[in-house]
Amino acid sequence: MAIANTTSTVTVNAAFLKEIKDVNEDLWQLVAELGEVTSNPYLIGSRRYQFIGMLEDLRDHLALHFALEEAYGYFDEPLQVDPRFCERARALRDEHRALYLEACDLIDRAMQLHDGRDMRSLAQSLVIEYAEFSTRLLEHEQAENALIQEEWDQDIGVGD
Repeated sequence: MAIANTTSTVTVNAAFLKEIKDVNEDLWQLVAELGEVTSNPYLIGSRRYQFIGMLEDLRDHLALHFALEEAYGYFDEPLQVDPRFCERARALRDEHRALYLEACDLIDRAMQLHDGRDMRSLAQSLVIEYAEFSTRLLEHEQAENALIQEEWDQDIGVGD
């Protein structure tokens, strides 16, 4: 069993990371649609099959989005990188797994809607859980965008 190297450095390929974010309109449309559905617990109960399907689509979109970001938007072991920048890049890349697993957990919870018991309470919980998840996802994306901007600023010498 290989032991992961925890001292590796990480940076971003700002151009590719930005492009991946810009072309993924379907993901952000789905996040917005789920926000509309979860704005009212009644909608979750009355559209439970559609809601679960939307969460499954979200999970799949996130898997692809994060895989592309990790493959083309982040670099391990760059020649030079500011240690503070490196830590932020690594932390953001590492958030992908947690966000993906959280989306999976939302699906598992939503699947309980199929048994029809205590749907009102479950729907209210799902409203809160999805709002918290989407907030974390959007905060993550904003932090990645800030990192992209910082990388561009360093490349062209802003603030020197």
